[in-house]
Amino acid sequence: MSLALTPLKITKANNSRREEVDFDNLVFGKVFTDHMFVCDYENGSWQTPQIVPYGPISLEPSAKVFHYGQAVFEGMKAYKDPEGKTWLFRPDQNYQRINKSLERLAMPAFPESYFFDGLNTLLKMDDAWIPTAEGSSLYIRPFAIATESGVSASPSTKYKFMIILSPAQSYYSGEVRVQIAEKYSRAASGGTGYAKAAGNYAGQFFPTKLANEAGFQQVIWTDASNHEYLEEAGTMNVFFRINDTLLTAPVSDRILDGVTRKSILTLAKDNHFKVEERPVLVSEIVDAAQKGDLKEIFGAGTAAIVSPVCAFSHQGKTFELPKIHDSFAERFKTMLNDIQYNRAEDPYNWRYAVK
Repeated sequence: MSLALTPLKITKANNSRREEVDFDNLVFGKVFTDHMFVCDYENGSWQTPQIVPYGPISLEPSAKVFHYGQAVFEGMKAYKDPEGKTWLFRPDQNYQRINKSLERLAMPAFPESYFFDGLNTLLKMDDAWIPTAEGSSLYIRPFAIATESGVSASPSTKYKFMIILSPAQSYYSGEVRVQIAEKYSRAASGGTGYAKAAGNYAGQFFPTKLANEAGFQQVIWTDASNHEYLEEAGTMNVFFRINDTLLTAPVSDRILDGVTRKSILTLAKDNHFKVEERPVLVSEIVDAAQKGDLKEIFGAGTAAIVSPVCAFSHQGKTFELPKIHDSFAERFKTMLNDIQYNRAEDPYNWRYAVK
């Protein structure tokens, strides 16, 4: 994809803030690089995209994003290989999904050339911010918001698409204990669960706060109808291992089509793991735990890649999971990391070299 195809306007920062950052003690999502990508939509089309110094943006108090929640986002990462080359992991999937999210919230699709040319240029300009320590990466947050002024309950006619970058250390969440939801739900059929809409995450905060107060780090969400089926874990897709079979719920209009999730499924099938992609009952997981057949639960997502669960609670009873050497979670994380950091062959063409 040629950068010449995009009329990209660049304004460089006068000075870099990189030397002010302690890269050995990064807090996830708190530090941002020198530049950001910005493109406005007005008069029925996307305007000239720009890369400008990172900083505040100005919006009217009546901007529709504040009142009707037209906001979507993506999560991606850039990785440095041992030779210092920068790679993305399946960015085409993130591009396709953000447009799917935009469509669901009645927001205009973003042009592919603007997305990739802007992202490539932004990453090259802030290349020095990409950490090189083992397991570290540069977190990439594309997002779009409604910016038209007015409080009428209708879609905005103006939008802003942005990309910001944040250096991230190797992600370690410690032991994760989860609570299976019995009252609250993340999404309902016919809703926005399959989109990365900002409001989906806002609605999770209160039930997660209640779980935290009960001694659990996350919630495993269940279906909105009867809370019989397991759907996602926190902000991640979720996998269950019963004996040597890997289970996960199929994607639907309630469940996000996670890039890490679909990558794990491909690796699992190609490496001869037993895989079942089907509705997963709460009762069968509880039963498997009681019998000792439940070996693992783990979340899958961009931030942590794979996040193992050490215990879960349902109806007031807590079930501890066994500690397993050479777990499925560890094996999938290693396989994914080896591809992401260019340490292994990539037969799927998932790696994307930043140009």
